[in-house]
Amino acid sequence: MAIESINPATGERIKAYPAMTSVEVEEILQGAETAFGVWRKADFARRRAPMNAAAKLLHNNREEYARLMALEMGKPLKQGLSEVEKCAWVCEYFADNAERFLEPEVVPTDAAKSFVAFQPLGVILAVMPWNFPFWQVFRCAAPTLMAGNAVVVKHASNVPGCALAIEKLFRDAGFPEDLLRVVLVESGGAKEIIAHPIIKAVTVTGSVSAGKAVAAAAGEHLKKTVLELGGSDPYLVLEDCDLEATVETCAAARFLNSGQSCIAAKRFIVVEPVREKFEELLIARAAAEKTGDPLAEGTTIGPLARSDLRDQLHDQVQRSVKQGARLRIGGEIPDGPGWFYPPTVLTDVRTGMTACDEELFGPVAAIIGVQDEVEAIQVANDSRFGLGAAVFTRDVKRGEQIAAGQLEAGACFVNDFVKSDPRLPFGGIKESGYGRELSAFGIREFVNVKTVCVK
Repeated sequence: MAIESINPATGERIKAYPAMTSVEVEEILQGAETAFGVWRKADFARRRAPMNAAAKLLHNNREEYARLMALEMGKPLKQGLSEVEKCAWVCEYFADNAERFLEPEVVPTDAAKSFVAFQPLGVILAVMPWNFPFWQVFRCAAPTLMAGNAVVVKHASNVPGCALAIEKLFRDAGFPEDLLRVVLVESGGAKEIIAHPIIKAVTVTGSVSAGKAVAAAAGEHLKKTVLELGGSDPYLVLEDCDLEATVETCAAARFLNSGQSCIAAKRFIVVEPVREKFEELLIARAAAEKTGDPLAEGTTIGPLARSDLRDQLHDQVQRSVKQGARLRIGGEIPDGPGWFYPPTVLTDVRTGMTACDEELFGPVAAIIGVQDEVEAIQVANDSRFGLGAAVFTRDVKRGEQIAAGQLEAGACFVNDFVKSDPRLPFGGIKESGYGRELSAFGIREFVNVKTVCVK
């Protein structure tokens, strides 16, 4: 069996990689456990040096890595360059802050001395997606390695080249050779790896179905999981917003990465006084996007990553139209090679329609009209997802109160699009998952939070 890398812009095969045998996987796991035994004893200065070296390699080779992402999953080159730079940032951030985040915390009790210590768990399995093939791995690996753990990456099957490039980068940066390893196996092979006694915990970024499957397998063996799953992020557009700036932000949030992001804007919930104008401006903005070769200068939307993903998205659009949504632009599969899908805007979307209730993983905007702020909040929260949300208003205090107190999501933004930041915890609620990545909260997910009392 081979794991194939296919160029989604042309449909042509780039390279085939032989899937690893169970013996090869076992060797990798054993090597990771041995590397962990040494790495866990390393002080933070020892851990910090290769992490900063990894950041330098990312800076120095960003064009190579961005091109690889463009070829394997269709990310426009400029966006790939930004992704690589963000990976360097997360390496530098945790190199600088891990020691502070994991410093023992003294707690006054009746004991002569009592404190909380944070110790690494062991080998962590990271099941990663294709849509941000570098960032997702680094978002997990930087804090996890700085905490003293080892990482085994089971990356998405359509980006094996990216996976192996990341493995080499960590090795070239000076980390122990087996501390971060990649296993090239099909999706079904993850279950056996989860069950292996060497694996101590699992982190997953992916679909709801993938998260449920991993959580079930990990639960059977009492292994901790962190799940960052799908989203249908609502963007509330209130009547007093700066409408032109709001549309620009909303368009960027919907069409970034060709719409293939868990925290992309998915549902635009617009109050009636500004709905018509918002629709007009967003349609014009969608028409201005440039779809094409992700390696070409000026391309803002590349192909979808796989043919089945395009077929699924088109089916969702067609079902929504049959349910009463209005197709205002896009919505037709173009002729020619590659798995392209045009920027698409649906209006008259309501709760119960596919475009409202399901996650649309591609460049499709769903606009939902509501009468007022109260209804907007109700519609936003009427979802099985709870990853991100945003609210747009000139009354910043009002927006902050809605974001902090009324929207049901793990990350809520005011007058900006939802994004991850190494300094802030990232994750969701409901079917968007549980646990947190990044910040002090994220680095403590895969450590033993140990109570120590001395009489």
